[in-house]
Amino acid sequence: MNNIIVYLEIEENIVGDVSLELLTKGRTLANQLGCNLDAVAVGYQLDKIAAQVFPYGVDTLFLLDDKRLYPYTSLPHTSALVNLFKEEKPQIALMGATSIGRDLGPRVSSALFSGLTADCTALEIGDHEDKKEGKTYKNLLYQIRPAFGGNIVATIVNPDCRPQMATVREGVMKKEIFNKNHKGQIKNLEVKKYVSDEDFVVSVIERHMEKSKVNLKGSPIIVAGGYGVGSEDGFKLLHELATVIGAEVGASRAAVDAGFTEHERQIGQTGVTVRPKLYIACGISGQIQHIAGMQESSMIIAINNDANAPINAIADYVITGNVEEVVPKMIKYYKKNSK
Repeated sequence: MNNIIVYLEIEENIVGDVSLELLTKGRTLANQLGCNLDAVAVGYQLDKIAAQVFPYGVDTLFLLDDKRLYPYTSLPHTSALVNLFKEEKPQIALMGATSIGRDLGPRVSSALFSGLTADCTALEIGDHEDKKEGKTYKNLLYQIRPAFGGNIVATIVNPDCRPQMATVREGVMKKEIFNKNHKGQIKNLEVKKYVSDEDFVVSVIERHMEKSKVNLKGSPIIVAGGYGVGSEDGFKLLHELATVIGAEVGASRAAVDAGFTEHERQIGQTGVTVRPKLYIACGISGQIQHIAGMQESSMIIAINNDANAPINAIADYVITGNVEEVVPKMIKYYKKNSK
């Protein structure tokens, strides 16, 4: 039990960002443990996958290529991973906390009796002492995630069962190339050895996919509103500011729960994690759950009528005042001075 395996999510022969983020983190963990980082791709026409993942430090890429394996369906992908994991015996297995990962992860962990920590926000390597049993476990995976509605951060370990499995939300971890010239090994696996014909009982007849119109992750500037914005009309002001400066509009959970804006704009532990060049926080107090999703922004401007708001502690610039007074002045200024 020595390697780390990352399950790759693939759509139209493109590896998903969440998988590349996990490879980046997996490479770091593998270096700490002195083991290999492996990846598994299950789908169809996978010849372009290796070039996408080897720069992220993948040592071995397992390919299960069959027309029936794309698009994703539960049973064949579960069988493929369960049988591969039984053969390879990885110590750690990672996948995205996406609609696919949330379906696949529990099925695989249940079949292997291994346990699973879902929606992790951090992964680390460390030791664990079981005082009751008088045992010390070395080099376990610390699976760190928010609990009790995000009010505490829990560190979960799995001392005895393998693999240690975790899912991680997209954007939580940074995507970074390990070595653009890194070359790993490709292993083409015989599909019928890992997946039975009975697993293909479900076939996808037709798919309709609609991409989100909100692109928080890709926007260099984000104007985010909290409960302090006060209303849906207040958010219209933020949208106007965003239009003027070429930004995207985000929100805190409190604002979303209050119905001021859509859930897909939510930033934080239970929303999207972002790293824009500029983050303008309007009427956001700065609860730890929200800060966890935007604290790596290059520059943070906080607009709040509370001079002691927690978000001010991490802001580069603080404007103390009411959002409904400050934001219109910003709109007027940028309209006047923008080319």
